[in-house]
Amino acid sequence: MATANLDWSQCPAVESIPGKVSGAWIFRGTRMPVQTVFENLEAGMSVGEITEVFDVTPEEVKAVLHFASQSLAKAPAFG
Repeated sequence: MATANLDWSQCPAVESIPGKVSGAWIFRGTRMPVQTVFENLEAGMSVGEITEVFDVTPEEVKAVLHFASQSLAKAPAFG
């Protein structure tokens, strides 16, 4: 998935701590992997539903989506 190729260290809403959730990129101060947002959006959940089910705010989810969108817009096209 494209999220694995992004430099998440540049996104202030997330962190990666060795030994916490296997070092996956997670929302800062939580144990929720960023990947979970993308998987649930892909499955048809809305941002509102994700924030109801998981321990994240709409602002955090939107920050991650904005970061991914901006990063992918800057990425070179593959053809």
